[in-house]
Amino acid sequence: MANAYMGKILWVDLTAGKVEFQDIPDEIYKNYLSGYGLGAKIIWDRQKGDGIDPLGPDNILGFCSGILTGTSAFFSGRYMVVAKSPLTLGWGDANSGGSFSPEIKKCGVDAIFFTGISEKPVYLLVDGDTVELRDASGLWGLDAVEAEAKIYEELGSDKFKVAGIGVAGEKLSLISGIVNDKGRIAARSGLGAVMGSKKLKAVVLRGKSKVAVADKKQMVELNKKFLKHINSGTFLEKPFLGGMLNQVGRFVWKLKVFPRDDSAAWKAILKRYGTMGATGLAAGNGDSPVKNWKGVGVVDFPPQKMAYKLSGESVLAYQKKKYGCHSCPVQCGGIMEVKDGKYRYEETHKPEYETLSSFGSLILQDDLNAIFKVNHECNIHGIDSISAGAAVAFAMECYEQGILSQEEVGGLDLRWGNAEAAIKLLDMIIHREGIGDVLADGVKRAAQKIGKGSDQFAIHAGGQELPMHDPRYDPGFGAHYAVEPTPGRHTISSLSFAELLETDVRFFGKKKPMTTYSERYNYNNKGPIMAKSSTFVQVLNGAGLCMFGAQMGAKAPIFQYLNTATGWSLSDDEYMEIGERIQNLRIAYNVREGVTIKDTQINRRALGEPPLEKGPNAGITVDSEALCRSYYKEMGWDYDAGKPTEKKLEQLGLIDVKDKLYSAG
Repeated sequence: MANAYMGKILWVDLTAGKVEFQDIPDEIYKNYLSGYGLGAKIIWDRQKGDGIDPLGPDNILGFCSGILTGTSAFFSGRYMVVAKSPLTLGWGDANSGGSFSPEIKKCGVDAIFFTGISEKPVYLLVDGDTVELRDASGLWGLDAVEAEAKIYEELGSDKFKVAGIGVAGEKLSLISGIVNDKGRIAARSGLGAVMGSKKLKAVVLRGKSKVAVADKKQMVELNKKFLKHINSGTFLEKPFLGGMLNQVGRFVWKLKVFPRDDSAAWKAILKRYGTMGATGLAAGNGDSPVKNWKGVGVVDFPPQKMAYKLSGESVLAYQKKKYGCHSCPVQCGGIMEVKDGKYRYEETHKPEYETLSSFGSLILQDDLNAIFKVNHECNIHGIDSISAGAAVAFAMECYEQGILSQEEVGGLDLRWGNAEAAIKLLDMIIHREGIGDVLADGVKRAAQKIGKGSDQFAIHAGGQELPMHDPRYDPGFGAHYAVEPTPGRHTISSLSFAELLETDVRFFGKKKPMTTYSERYNYNNKGPIMAKSSTFVQVLNGAGLCMFGAQMGAKAPIFQYLNTATGWSLSDDEYMEIGERIQNLRIAYNVREGVTIKDTQINRRALGEPPLEKGPNAGITVDSEALCRSYYKEMGWDYDAGKPTEKKLEQLGLIDVKDKLYSAG
């Protein structure tokens, strides 16, 4: 075993019911790290054929821990699920926190890959040296939390870490995800359906291995220095911060300038509230999409009357304890107790910003109790709350326009803001009942089935529903939603995210205190910062790090962490080259599967066609193509051909990839 990584992966052949370990050379880690970098390399090399069925036996499903996970480096608790996405038909990955990732490495491996399809439901058990597939027939049909409890009962212990699917994954919903820690979800790309197609109910782990660190003393010092900053500025972690930011969101857009996204304030928001602390701010400043992307927050979902109910102190009032992912000093998560309202819970997870917006401003619904309900249902049944909220919003607009009748939606009154109808429709989506069967595969496929011009209301990029961040507010999303190998993703980069990055990386330059409208929407100079921040996040994901760690207002020692843990002495440039290599391999996978930039374009409404008439984003139409071309040029990719250039692939040592993408015929 080398320092920081285990040097092995586990293969599970579900068709044959066999398991085997594979040694991974050090060179692979130095070229791809772990996380989805390792996942991309393994799947590129081992997947059989091109254009495979994502729900068939040839699709490889991987659970990948990060190279820093288990080393004590702060924010290193993320794991990534990887496979061909049944939702976008290209590269798929989903990212989750909690406590599952370090358990992968405690089992002596950096990743677990599954091939084939089991004849009957099974779960994988890794308990020390025991590795076996167990019958899960009695678990099939249970939600993820119920199944976890039954597994603990069967094994006689609750010390195992479990990642599994709920009903949505079993029913092959293309917007289903994978649940760990009873409410953390690797939600995007539809990988819960891949797991369901393989009849794999859960991955159950309890390991004994320890992760070696090259320089333990230096790791302690890095953490100590970083923690000192994280724990500074506590005066901002007060109730007044949430109220102040809400007011800023309401009024600052009228000044026609954008204050730089402040990492000190963002750190304070995360520590006190979690991501939900920004809901009121985002509704006021134009970041949150409203009424299926055709509305205006300050008009249709006014913060002071509606959005504040879903933000800050309003939500925090229900929190009975904070919690954080493995090795996280911020602890932005929370366990809630809901004693009032129609839906009551002794214990449920705090809803994140994305859920509060997708089932809030997106459908004009401001009942927090209803949000607790949908959040809980998405968590236990394993469905992506972003995509689910978008599907409900799509159905509501189709209903408003007369494309879907009340009879066709099962008698529901799908008026905007009808919380009870939204809850019932979500249940139909989860269980594939009635119109829910159509919506369970996302809005792109739903529009194809419904027809009647409904595609104009299906807001997605490449088949994946857009997150709750509006490109008309941050035009960086107008590129990244389209150019990323997993389209429609907000966790890679944007202009705001690039502003928040505070790391030991010297590539981001001096940041201005604010930008004007003309600067924000100047598309000629955005390529370098978009490419650099996107490349940097590839390193984060290869390391298993949470992106919030690089947004703490201090120079997060990302590359120092990596060198200290592994014993390497790689430079900033060499780590950024690793990030480039990962990104190029992921996009090359898409090309191999027949997916290019032409297939991942964003619905025009989300870009301001037609432009809004009121509010922060009034009159704005984002030139997505100009931004995408700028990004492609900076990355060394050919926009018109939709793939990396031969020169770029050669520079990165991806010779086999170049040969595949540029072979004759």
